[in-house]
Amino acid sequence: MGEVLGVLAAVLSSALGGTSIGATRYLVTSIDPLAIGSFRFGIGVLLLLPLALLRGDRWPARGDWAAAIGLGILFFALFPILFNASLIFTTAARGALALSTLPLLTLVIGAALGSEALTWRMSIGVVVATSGVAVALRTDLSSAPSGAWRGDLLMMAAALCMALYGIWSKPLIRRSGPIAFTTMSMAAGAVCLILLSCFRGSFAPVAGFGAPQWLAALYLGAFGAALTFYLWAFALERTTPTRVAISVTVNPITASLVGAWLLHEPLRWNLVAGIVAVFAGIWLATTSGQHVRAAGISASSRP
Repeated sequence: MGEVLGVLAAVLSSALGGTSIGATRYLVTSIDPLAIGSFRFGIGVLLLLPLALLRGDRWPARGDWAAAIGLGILFFALFPILFNASLIFTTAARGALALSTLPLLTLVIGAALGSEALTWRMSIGVVVATSGVAVALRTDLSSAPSGAWRGDLLMMAAALCMALYGIWSKPLIRRSGPIAFTTMSMAAGAVCLILLSCFRGSFAPVAGFGAPQWLAALYLGAFGAALTFYLWAFALERTTPTRVAISVTVNPITASLVGAWLLHEPLRWNLVAGIVAVFAGIWLATTSGQHVRAAGISASSRP
C-alpha cells in the first residue's frame, strides 16, 4: 500500500508541476526566471519550515548536511536555471518532450549504480509513457526555431539533474523525513537563486507588482514548490526513483489540459491518445514488481 501511495503522490506532484507552468509563464513577462525561482522556492521554504518544526520531524544528521545542501543546489538552483535557459532556444513542446526523458535517464543511471533493478516491464512502461508525451505534443513539435537542439540539450541536462537528485536523495530522505529534508535542500537552492537575483538586480521590477503578480508568486510558492516537492520526497521515500520519475510525463499532459480549460484550446485526438498512452506506461512501470512478489509468496506457501 505504501508503494501505491508513493506512485499516487508522484503523479499528483507532477500534475501540480504542470499547472505551475501557467503561473510561471504569467510572471515571466514581469520578472526574469532567476527572480521567479527565488520567489517560488523562497516562499516554499517559508511554508515548509514551520510545518517541519511543528511536526517535530527528524532533520538530516550532521553527516548528511553536505549531501543535502549539494543536492538542494543541484535540484532547486541548477535545475531551474537549465530549465528556464532551455526555453530560450526551443519551444515549450520540445522542452516538455526533452524533460520526459527523465524516467529513461533515471532507469539507466539507477541500474548502473545498482540502486534498482532494470526490468523489461518497467523499461517498456517508460518508453510507452514517453511516446505518449510525443503523441500528445505532435502538432506542436513540428514548429521549431533554428538551433532548437541547444535548448533540447539544456532540458536534457535539467532532466539529468532531476534524475540524480531522485536517486541520491532517496536514502537521505529515509534517514530523516520528507518535509525536513525537502526544507533543508530547498533552502540551499533558494539561497543560491536569491543571491544571484540580487547580484543581477532581478528584483527591481517587483516594485511594480500588483495583486495578480503576487497571487501568481504565492501560488508557485505554496503549490508549485512546497506541496509539489513535499509530494516528490514523500514518493521517493516509498517507491523507486524510476517509478517516481515516470510520473513527470503527466506534467505536459496537465499543462495541455489546463490550456484547454483556461484558454479554450481544442482537445485534439492526439492529446487524448497521449493521455491514454502516458497512464498506460505509468501502470506498466509501477506494477512491475507485483507479479514477482505474488509468485514468491505463492511459492513460499507451498508445503
